[in-house]
Amino acid sequence: MFLFSRKKAPVVGIDISSTSVKVLELGKTGSGYRVEHFGVEPMPDNAVTEKVISDVDAVGDTIRKAIKKAGIKNKSCALAVAGSAVITKKIVMQGSLKDDEMEGQVGLEADQYIPYALEEVNLDYNVLGPAAGNPDMVDVLLAASRSENVEMRKAAAEAAGLEPKIVDVEPYCVENCFSQMTNLVPGGVAGKTVAIFDVGATMTNLEIMGDDGLIYTREQPFGGKQLTEEIMRRYGLSYEEAGLAKKEGGLPDDYVTDVLGPFKETMAQQIDRFLQFFYSASQQSSVDHILLAGGCAAIPGIEEPIESSLGISTSIANPFSQMSVAGRINRQALATNAPAFLIACGLAMREY
Repeated sequence: MFLFSRKKAPVVGIDISSTSVKVLELGKTGSGYRVEHFGVEPMPDNAVTEKVISDVDAVGDTIRKAIKKAGIKNKSCALAVAGSAVITKKIVMQGSLKDDEMEGQVGLEADQYIPYALEEVNLDYNVLGPAAGNPDMVDVLLAASRSENVEMRKAAAEAAGLEPKIVDVEPYCVENCFSQMTNLVPGGVAGKTVAIFDVGATMTNLEIMGDDGLIYTREQPFGGKQLTEEIMRRYGLSYEEAGLAKKEGGLPDDYVTDVLGPFKETMAQQIDRFLQFFYSASQQSSVDHILLAGGCAAIPGIEEPIESSLGISTSIANPFSQMSVAGRINRQALATNAPAFLIACGLAMREY
């Protein structure tokens, strides 16, 4: 979506969140992929708030540091805007239209669905395929976002010395890398509905995948910051100290039972709540499998209470599970961070 260039060349996937920048470069190996470089760099406080960039220079500097530490030389990059910042609509159009004709017709159609002047948005479309029951027509996915959402990310990448080639939409990035995680679903994904929960520091995103790809998406506030703040309150630590202790250990013996246990239960409740929204918005009353992603997926054993409470098989997302890895990569660091790399992976795969 929002292509600045359609030239096919490898791009660096850059995922910008309120707590970090994640960068990833993939190579192609026959029919598969190889992880060439990856990196994570903490984001300064208040530089990004709920996925809205408020300090372009700070974000640009963070991207620059991540790129340098990862050893990435490629200047072409792909970025993503939050799903909540994008309006999407599936429309039906004549299949015989040429590219320039379709582009003009999409502009006319978009004016009916977008509550902003067209000059205030970045607009793109993707032909999905023949329309059901009418071979002369095609389904077209229309996507639009306020230009400021796109331009702020573009400006941050350029401040880091990079050249943005693509701005995509986060849920479609997750859909893009889902093909690399099908082996994590017992018995395969054919005929199944898979819920992918990306639980970050402050936001949780849900993408529901079916045989036809992405069928539902939702995001709302909830994340690991709640656990960090409870550690602060319980043990009298600063936010930074609590975050470090959460990752590296060293907390008192009652942490697992009195702090971590209740957080796991709350996370299971939040996931169930998300699913209830999906059931009420669709004709489905169940999902077949849950993939847990995001920073909270790194909590040891987090899948167990969710599987037990909801009665749905659950596993940890890993977009690199079917990829080879370059020899220079720290495999332990890659495995630890893998569940948080779905968006960056979907972006890095984009031009392949």
